[in-house]
Amino acid sequence: MKKLIGLVLVFLVLYGALMTMLPSASLAQSNFNLARNVGVYGLISLGVGVLIISGGIDLSIGSFIGLCATVLAVGVQRKGWSPGAAIGVVFLLAVAVGLLHGLLVTKAKLQPFVVTLCGLFIYRGLARWYGEDTNAGVGAEELAGFRYVFADFQFLGLPVQFWYLLGAVAVFGVLMHKSVYGRYLFAIGSNDLAAKYSGIHVDRYRMLAYVLCSVSAAFFSILYLAEINTAQPASTGAWMELYAIAGAVLGGCSLRGGEGTIAGIVFGTAILFVLKTAVIIAGVPDELEYTAIGVTLLFGAMLDEFLRRRNPAVRKA
Repeated sequence: MKKLIGLVLVFLVLYGALMTMLPSASLAQSNFNLARNVGVYGLISLGVGVLIISGGIDLSIGSFIGLCATVLAVGVQRKGWSPGAAIGVVFLLAVAVGLLHGLLVTKAKLQPFVVTLCGLFIYRGLARWYGEDTNAGVGAEELAGFRYVFADFQFLGLPVQFWYLLGAVAVFGVLMHKSVYGRYLFAIGSNDLAAKYSGIHVDRYRMLAYVLCSVSAAFFSILYLAEINTAQPASTGAWMELYAIAGAVLGGCSLRGGEGTIAGIVFGTAILFVLKTAVIIAGVPDELEYTAIGVTLLFGAMLDEFLRRRNPAVRKA
């Protein structure tokens, strides 16, 4: 709870400072853009956050997003699929990839870092192959309804992406904080051996975490394509794992597993994009954007280590 309160205070301070930096004429648009970005990127941060809590990691998210976006765009543009069928294929692909990651980690006993690092290369290569290494775009007549549902719709002055995030927060919040399954994931992330001896089916719930992460990435790819209209097999989704992991870590998810909150992940993502906007306004070159994010992620990891060492239980150990 102390971490969450601290995150809220940090967000409020940074947000207030950002609002004073912006001209009054652009405040409404800036708030709208912030809500849209937090809505979209918060989805993958939630998926990654749940996986990190369970003691896992996924470095292949960006490449997998590129593969999903390419499959969706190519399916509609070149193969004549309906948007609904293409979305169904993307989600089936996400479940299959999540299960594959989970099986390789739990049954083949491979390290999550190795499995998903290999996936980073594999999925990017598959995207380039399936998309014939050319951009796949969708015209207004093909996906007008699709774009309205996933990109253009607004309610109460907020973009649809933000409302999707709130729905995901409700689902993930109940799963992680109000159900026994969430308690299992926390227990596995804290000590998988102890969780196993207490009767928890560790492998099954680890696989569930990987599936949730992949499905979140697939949903992100749908929202991304609805807004951008074009999938670029060689670059779509690049570095998205950076934003996802940074949002989760800033939100209080310990890379050691077993710690984190759904609300914290959302505020961590919001802080990330407030910082990104502030970097742009401050005139920092675009080339240094990833540097700023990396420094922020390093700060979050250092803070996590500092708080861990101040924990009386850790000092006694």
